[in-house]
Amino acid sequence: MLEYNTRKMKYCVLIVDGAAGWQLPERGGKTCLELAETPNLDALAKDGMSGLVQTVPEGMEPSSACACMSLLGYDPEVYYKGRASIEAVSMGIAIAEEEVVFRCNLVTIEGGKMESYCAGHISSDEGEKLIAALNDGLGSDNVRFYPGVGYRHLLKLKGREDTTRAICTPPHDISGKPIAGYLPQGKGNSFLNQLMDSSTVVLVGHPVNRARQAKGDLPANMIWLFWGSGPVPQMPAFEKTYGLKAALTSGVDLLCGLGRMMSMEILEIPNVTDGLDNDFEGQTEGALKSLDKNDIVVIHIEAPDEAGHSGCIEDKVEAIQRIDKEVVSRLKSYRPGNLRLLIMPDHPTPIEIRTHVAEPVPFVLWGPGFSANGAKRFTEAEAKTTGLFIDKGYNIMAKLVGS
Repeated sequence: MLEYNTRKMKYCVLIVDGAAGWQLPERGGKTCLELAETPNLDALAKDGMSGLVQTVPEGMEPSSACACMSLLGYDPEVYYKGRASIEAVSMGIAIAEEEVVFRCNLVTIEGGKMESYCAGHISSDEGEKLIAALNDGLGSDNVRFYPGVGYRHLLKLKGREDTTRAICTPPHDISGKPIAGYLPQGKGNSFLNQLMDSSTVVLVGHPVNRARQAKGDLPANMIWLFWGSGPVPQMPAFEKTYGLKAALTSGVDLLCGLGRMMSMEILEIPNVTDGLDNDFEGQTEGALKSLDKNDIVVIHIEAPDEAGHSGCIEDKVEAIQRIDKEVVSRLKSYRPGNLRLLIMPDHPTPIEIRTHVAEPVPFVLWGPGFSANGAKRFTEAEAKTTGLFIDKGYNIMAKLVGS
């Protein structure tokens, strides 16, 4: 166990999911972080310790599962065994030794191309009805679909461990591309492809899709299976590892699953979502309230990442600006002198490619014990100018909470 301060310090981690990215030629060579007006983040960067951190180990997938595990202080090379099983933990789905789970997105395919990896951001209520129809049409004792949030759902298979060896591509990696070259390949792929193909028969004429099309919305006309994994790995509790009682708030099952695996309290805050309709202020107030009984709270905000996957510069900039105005401003004013902050993305989600990359991300550590080291703004370029680089991302948590 690490050594910690004896005074009653409070801690907060703000994960600005996917906020980092690449320079945009059409916007004067600026990134979305540089385009955004972020007076609060910039003030923290000026006063605190800024730098770059590598959250995704070499050779590992640049997923939020891997990156956030690292960011929260756990080595993904030791603990990461697959993403779908983490989401299953959040959803309360048990996975036996002979069972495997897959992420099951509801997607829109038009003209053989991936029109939308999220079926036009279908609602959770609509998704639940479609998942029920899939269970009625394709489910069995060995095949079971589970409803999640929005377009994100899960499939559990029994006796098909071979399917986890199939090479699967996340749908957000192939937006606008023909799907023929990206269907599951390799051992176990035939069963997955069969389910995906059969799903179109169930979904195409469903009343939910007919109603969506009547409103001009995209239909969820196919499932897309990826991120297959087996039973969940055992992880030591955050409190046991870092000596702090922890809580977490997020609008996505992945982060809630990680929190549960680390024995964190998962906060039930109304209207916390994965997009710009998120109640940023309410999420922040609920998180800070949890510090009355916890030592550290993790606030995960998905909106910048979703905008990056959609390729929308305006939405990504708006998400960053709202986080600055509605979240960071509140964190700055909470118990001055008695709060340490870590603010960073988990990975970059460049607008140009609409998916994640395994590149370093900017971070700022702010509060008692952290001194300014030259950054003028919270941006990728400014973080780089400080010369501070953490090559093992899981060490960043120790920097936040250590004495």
